[in-house]
Amino acid sequence: MTTLLFHKPYGVLSQFTPEAGCDWGCLAEFIPIPQVYAAGRLDADSEGLLLLTSNGRLQQRLTDPRFGHWRRYWVQVEGEAAAHPEALEQLRSGLLIQGQRTLPARAQAISDPSLPERTPPIRQRAAIPTSWLQLELQEGRNRQVRRMTAAVNLPTLRLLRVAIDLMDGAAPLELNGLAPGQWREVDEAESQRLERLLKPSRAMGKISPGRVSPGRGGRAGGGKSGRGAGGG
Repeated sequence: MTTLLFHKPYGVLSQFTPEAGCDWGCLAEFIPIPQVYAAGRLDADSEGLLLLTSNGRLQQRLTDPRFGHWRRYWVQVEGEAAAHPEALEQLRSGLLIQGQRTLPARAQAISDPSLPERTPPIRQRAAIPTSWLQLELQEGRNRQVRRMTAAVNLPTLRLLRVAIDLMDGAAPLELNGLAPGQWREVDEAESQRLERLLKPSRAMGKISPGRVSPGRGGRAGGGKSGRGAGGG
């Protein structure tokens, strides 16, 4: 099994083939490893941690909503998030988005994480301050983070996924040490943890191998925004 952690830059689709008539890049420009597939997605205008694997069962396990893997995002928004505790509480409690209520989330204002400037840079309006949120979700509906922050009047300007929790009691897989466009193979300890996820449990039963679906994080498909499970 080959499994990679990749820092997806802005402007790159979570798939290996370009979209016709679209200026976004694709994973093939960065990942030379054959037969790996994205386990979950990030929209092309989002950045951060993307896990790719050659194991279809692992891809399914990490994206199956039954397991509720927490995904951590850093979100730069218009407005002073810390000055609006009611907005943070709405994010935590759940919001009605496109007729469906979001699951309870973890949300807090954080200080500026001092990230490298995005290319292209975010839009800035002199009269409107910006601030940062840390938002953690257990689901990955289409453009969910952006829809949630917009619903509480804190529009998203920049979005990075920085961690994926394997829900095994150990530290989440994190973006640390990877610059935009860089990737690495998981280390031995991480590989063992991922393999343990595939062992059958009495509570959930064994996941059937199935086929990897190119439209949900595979080497093609997914649309210009990188639609599919991911939340970013």
